[in-house]
Amino acid sequence: MLAVSLPPEIEARLDELAARTGRSKSDYVREALVEHLADLEDLYLAERRVVDNRAGVSDSIALEDVMKRYGLAD
Repeated sequence: MLAVSLPPEIEARLDELAARTGRSKSDYVREALVEHLADLEDLYLAERRVVDNRAGVSDSIALEDVMKRYGLAD
């Protein structure tokens, strides 16, 4: 269980959205949190890959090669 304090203006927006859609505020908070966590995980993974690439720990692959590999090249 997690309790979160929101600024009044965010709470009001969330109340309004929940009232208009018939969904609970918890549904929207859960959805937003899952989306944001996924974005953060992607960001941190990308940053780690950049650091590894610059340190010579991992190699890069040319975009053209990736496009060919996945059938996206013309």
